[in-house]
Amino acid sequence: MKLTINGEVKSYQENLTVQQLLEKLNLSPERVVVELNRNILSPDMHIKTELKSEDTIELVQFVGGG
Repeated sequence: MKLTINGEVKSYQENLTVQQLLEKLNLSPERVVVELNRNILSPDMHIKTELKSEDTIELVQFVGGG
């Protein structure tokens, strides 16, 4: 399966949900906004949304600081 993540094409052997992808990328779901094919997903959709080959994903991380 080929996914475009933040403009970079990546390949994965297995099918993934959004949550599984975040885990593979070591990203905390509480600190990331996920846009899938130009639609922002609510956090409760991460576990049940299955990704398909050629999906486009934008991940925006919240960074603390001051």
